[in-house]
Amino acid sequence: MDTKLQATPISGRHRALNALMAPFGGWDMPIQYEGIIAEHSWCRSQAALFDICHMGEFIFQGDFEAGGLEDVFTFSVKTIPPGRSRYGFLLNEQGGIIDDLIVFRLAEDKVMIVVNAATAPNDFAVIQGRLKGGTFTDITAATGKLDLQGPLSRYVMVEIFGEEVATLPYFKFITVNILGVEAIVSRTGYTGELGYEIFIPSEKVCELWDLLLTDERVKPAGLGARDVLRLEVGYSLYGSDIDEETTPLEAGLGSFVNFEKNFVGKDALLRLKEQGVARTKVAFEVSGRRSPRHHYDICSAGETVGNVTSGVFSPMLGKGIGIGFVKPQLAAIGTPLTVSHERISMEATVCELPFFKGGSVRS
Repeated sequence: MDTKLQATPISGRHRALNALMAPFGGWDMPIQYEGIIAEHSWCRSQAALFDICHMGEFIFQGDFEAGGLEDVFTFSVKTIPPGRSRYGFLLNEQGGIIDDLIVFRLAEDKVMIVVNAATAPNDFAVIQGRLKGGTFTDITAATGKLDLQGPLSRYVMVEIFGEEVATLPYFKFITVNILGVEAIVSRTGYTGELGYEIFIPSEKVCELWDLLLTDERVKPAGLGARDVLRLEVGYSLYGSDIDEETTPLEAGLGSFVNFEKNFVGKDALLRLKEQGVARTKVAFEVSGRRSPRHHYDICSAGETVGNVTSGVFSPMLGKGIGIGFVKPQLAAIGTPLTVSHERISMEATVCELPFFKGGSVRS
């Protein structure tokens, strides 16, 4: 293992389960255990457990407006009700996405900000540089995070955390006592299935991992299955589908931008809205089982018109699917395209998102 890679507290458990490990966002992470297709199928039908301890968590406490936090993100922090969370972006001055993240309103004057692993150190520095007051703390090292996802996850969670979990609506969370410590249980996830994200002190996360795996309905799943699951429902992956060179308007994520408030990058996005984007995100299906891959060319009438940013074989659809960027005039549903790379060529058709519409996420 590369000694520069960080390891989650559960790293030893992954190795004991003979997981295939690989670098991801600077961390040594499990890609698969039993196999990507098997783990994907288990999440779609049962309950899959993911180690997400690599994600970053920050706490801000203070006055959101006076402290400057209200102007940091593309959404309003002060209007999030306590016990709720909200998704959106941290942008640069050009409107490019520094990161996509979720803010959890813990109290009237306190939030937890959950960010991507690879971008966490830079995110903290950028946010801190924009603040005018309040207390801002990086709690990543002290925080463990597990995701339990799948249509049976509610039954498993109720048995461990209690009946209060059963009625938890989408994007709401509660604070509960588990294994003698305070934990946050949130009705959120990245798979398109009913699921929960659990934040618990890092010294207890291995014990919780072991406890959840005692349930026969639960199996561990790696980042390979997670990537297939998220792409089937059209969720963007930071570093592939979105980055600092991509704006929310190009990425089809303008609904997560509140133009009624101030935020860094707003002026650039307003100019882009007026001028129109030069490229836009499209979802496409290919005619066979072959997988389109990141950086493959997207062509139309023999001309390269864009590139693939994410692509996989979808077990639920039985065909290759992908996301990429093309000229806006080629983004209409039903538009024929060709995905190519060296000697590989695949016929593709622009389609609607999500690719897979049968998930239990809102059950």
